[in-house]
Amino acid sequence: MAFDSLSEKLNSVFKKLRGKGRLSEADIKEAMREVRLALLEADVSYKVVKDFVKTVSERAAGQEVLESLTPAQMVIKIVNEELTNLMGAKNASINLSPKPPTVVMLVGLQGAGKTTNGAKLAAYLKKSTGKRPLLVACDIYRPAAIKQLETVGAQLEIPVFQMGTENPVTIAKAAVDHAKKNGNDLVFLDTAGRLHIDDTLMDELKNIKAAVNPDEIMLVVDAMTGQDAVNAATAFNDALDIDGIMLTKLDGDARGGAALSIRAVTGKPVKFAGIGEKLDQIEVFHPDRMASRILGMGDVLTLIEKAEASLDEKKAKEMAEKLRKNKFTLSDYLDQLIQLKGMGSIQDILGMLPGMDSKALAGANLDDKALIRTEAIILSMTPYERENPNVINNSRKKRIAAGCGLTVVDVNRLLKQYEMMQQMTKQMSKGKLPAMFGGGKAFGKKGKKGRFPF
Repeated sequence: MAFDSLSEKLNSVFKKLRGKGRLSEADIKEAMREVRLALLEADVSYKVVKDFVKTVSERAAGQEVLESLTPAQMVIKIVNEELTNLMGAKNASINLSPKPPTVVMLVGLQGAGKTTNGAKLAAYLKKSTGKRPLLVACDIYRPAAIKQLETVGAQLEIPVFQMGTENPVTIAKAAVDHAKKNGNDLVFLDTAGRLHIDDTLMDELKNIKAAVNPDEIMLVVDAMTGQDAVNAATAFNDALDIDGIMLTKLDGDARGGAALSIRAVTGKPVKFAGIGEKLDQIEVFHPDRMASRILGMGDVLTLIEKAEASLDEKKAKEMAEKLRKNKFTLSDYLDQLIQLKGMGSIQDILGMLPGMDSKALAGANLDDKALIRTEAIILSMTPYERENPNVINNSRKKRIAAGCGLTVVDVNRLLKQYEMMQQMTKQMSKGKLPAMFGGGKAFGKKGKKGRFPF
């Protein structure tokens, strides 16, 4: 996640505070100095950092905190609340028109991921609200921009409206008329970006805005560009009066300052976040949950939502019954891995659990090739062997290995991992980490690259 470095530094500050028991004003002052440095290193705007530290310092220096039995926890609570306020306090929803279609105008610099993430957003709203989106190709300048939109539209089963290199204003107006006639109640205008902000770009966007009067002007910005993203947001907001922001590449190795600065600088909320390259990797941006992640307090609500969206309810009930009867087979094992992979990387999933060190989990990802190997091995077994792995002797292992083009060592490794998974399922009733999330044993030892669960 973009905030890993910041999270590590802030938790180091809080660890020192916890070790002191009672706090003095000098302790608070030193802690706030370190918080200020951590935020500046994360590329948060200087003015934003200055105001943030001032507010936290004033609250933390109060008698209620200094005389508290757990002052360190009180300071963390204050920082959590102020981080949440900094990012917008509550999540803001997209503006939906009471009279369809709702027109969403996507704007931003070239390279921010506007085309792909706009399509992701359309797919997310299609799934979550049952609406019928239409993607519109208004970028007539970038080579292959129209083709790219048509490709992602086809993958997401969302229609694309395009008129080649016709004037973008004409395209936008025609698209809205097309949507009204064909029952599309959401229209996403994928406008042209530029490598930098210029008057020509802004004039074209202003003309499109005047022509179709969009319900939502959403600025798409690359979180990895730091203060450049904030500067771009300021310029677009001054010219177009944007309604909301989508941060992309929030899963990258960025310093994260844009997410913390952009709302404070522009006054406009971050509404969505792109968290990966896959077409379903988009999230509603919740300031309180993001603050909780930054402070290492987890994000269990988002984890639950991911599970509900990714896991098959019927299969989950069947699995629960099998676990209760201790009948966890290799077929079940493969099903579980495939469903778990649909939730994203193991690092991201475990990083949402309170107290997990996301940096220590680096590299703990489901390897696509390893999943293919696992599937090949299990499918090379007979149905009887999958249901009764204990019958797989050396001769059966050789036959299975030959059938999938792998080695007996690969088969042995899989069977060993299956045994580990079986052991973890037995711990579920003892209040330990569910098998669904792998437990800790499936990861490599400290200092080694962990891959779950291969």
